[in-house]
Amino acid sequence: MSKPAKKTVKPRRLSRKQYDKELLRLQTELVYMQEWVVANGKRLVVLFEGRDTAGKDGVIKRINAFLNPRVCQVVAVPTPTEREQSQWFFQHYVPHLPAAGEIVLFDRSWYNRAGVERVMGFCTDAQYEEFLRFCPLFEEALRNDGVVLVKYWLSVSDEEQERRFKARLSDPRKRWKFSKIDRKSVV
Repeated sequence: MSKPAKKTVKPRRLSRKQYDKELLRLQTELVYMQEWVVANGKRLVVLFEGRDTAGKDGVIKRINAFLNPRVCQVVAVPTPTEREQSQWFFQHYVPHLPAAGEIVLFDRSWYNRAGVERVMGFCTDAQYEEFLRFCPLFEEALRNDGVVLVKYWLSVSDEEQERRFKARLSDPRKRWKFSKIDRKSVV
């Protein structure tokens, strides 16, 4: 005898008014957290990774909306120059790490080596293997030195990703978000 199918419970959607109220409450908590970071000389690194179109930019904008730009920096490390490609991989990120009382939000991070760079052929298999070996040691060194490291992975379904890609292409204000790499990944 087969078991009856489980009912999937759809999460309750917040009204716009409820959403805005909760967002403001959470943004206020972030201001308190920022004050704590400054008062205690903490160094906070937050990594945002995830699928293309998953909403990383929007999340970062909401987090950063009320934070002091002298305390909280958003870093989107560009494609390495020819010179930077010849350096130790993590050297591209180290200059952006926070000092005491600072927060850095990385819009993508060193995990690009294991994802985009590997898939798109921007690194060799040996470079990828070295990244897998060294990344946990690099992060452990950061934590051992007192850096608070927080990592987020954002995702959307294939259908939602396709819908968002199409919206980017049709909206001139969002076209800048659709890169050559996005084109290759969609094909």
